[in-house]
Amino acid sequence: MVRPREFDEHTALTAAMMVFWEKGYEATSLTDLTRAMGIQRPSLYATFGGKESLFQAALTLYAERSLIFIRQKLQNAPSARSAILLYLQGIADSGDGRKPELGCMCVNTIVELAPHHQPFTQFTREYQQQLTALIQSVVENGIHTGEFSQNLDASSIAGAIVIAAVGLAVTMKSCPDHSVVEQAIHQIIKMLD
Repeated sequence: MVRPREFDEHTALTAAMMVFWEKGYEATSLTDLTRAMGIQRPSLYATFGGKESLFQAALTLYAERSLIFIRQKLQNAPSARSAILLYLQGIADSGDGRKPELGCMCVNTIVELAPHHQPFTQFTREYQQQLTALIQSVVENGIHTGEFSQNLDASSIAGAIVIAAVGLAVTMKSCPDHSVVEQAIHQIIKMLD
């Protein structure tokens, strides 16, 4: 007879996500994971299949939560311009209540693993495409309402904003001068003029 799990899988996965987000894939040990998750190694392997598959599950959870959070932030903004400004300032200020130096777990994965691990290259590329689609819809709405010029190419602008956001997320890991970051954000926003 199979013994029932004595832990909540979602809670354990969330704990693992936080450890991977803070330390990165390579620097996270199985001991770090089992301690944070409150489980033993056999349970980790039985439930998640090992460190790499656990990381994939944690990254997927992070991406899902991140996209929901960003979508809500964009939809609740009073205008298209303010939506994009709030998105970028959220990266700089970590509007979700976390430390900006943690960066974005997906961006961290781009830097750490995507160059030499094809599944993570593909995953992070798809995440960026989803972000771009969210931003593109905001730009298209701004064009439709007359807030932005009809001459803007929504797809190109959205791609440029996401690339800038990825760079901003990486930059925030070094705790840069906030005034320099604010100036950069305002320059990015000028692309919408």
